[in-house]
Amino acid sequence: MKIAVLGATGQTGQYLVNQALQQGHTVTAIVRNPGKLTVHHDNLKVVEADIFSADSLKTHFKGQDVIMSCLGFPASLFSGVTGYTLSMSAMVSAMREARVNRIITMTSWYTEPNSGTQSSYLIRFLLLPMIRSVLKNMYDMEQFLQKAEEINWTVVRPPGLKNLPATAQEFLTHGGYFVPDSSGQPAGSAVGRGDVARFMLSLLNSNAWVRQGVAITTK
Repeated sequence: MKIAVLGATGQTGQYLVNQALQQGHTVTAIVRNPGKLTVHHDNLKVVEADIFSADSLKTHFKGQDVIMSCLGFPASLFSGVTGYTLSMSAMVSAMREARVNRIITMTSWYTEPNSGTQSSYLIRFLLLPMIRSVLKNMYDMEQFLQKAEEINWTVVRPPGLKNLPATAQEFLTHGGYFVPDSSGQPAGSAVGRGDVARFMLSLLNSNAWVRQGVAITTK
């Protein structure tokens, strides 16, 4: 397939680009700083664009089969995070103009404000408040996609991310804001970035989770 990847220089994005190329896809990496992407491949094209500008993106979206975003924006204690909603708004506008209707993006477990009540004390009272500004903007982006007509989106929600390559482990999935175990408690707390990329790419060959969010972890 022809895939445009945003966030290609990020830690998860680099795994995604490499795996996509290994699987025989043609990749256009849309980056702010081309020097940061060290991969070279005949089926890889690296282009510079403004991720917040539909005009800047639409030329690179034309002719693509799918848009995949691994964009991440840092938490801010003093001001709201806006990168997720602003970039997605630009992407969806550019997709409409370029007539591309499939997008796969990633957020996180616990984006919905009340979904973390089952999590451990440490996560609920220490970690989640620290990243609340990120989770809120991720959630706003998810809500924006739900209202975006004619766009076949999937939001992949991993738990904590470890900088590890893909494994062959089976995925556990749940159409909610975390993956529960048999007792309803969160199953697992972290997953390798390579596995997140592997799951995102697995969605290219299936209609599973279209216009839905899916929480994932590995067994």
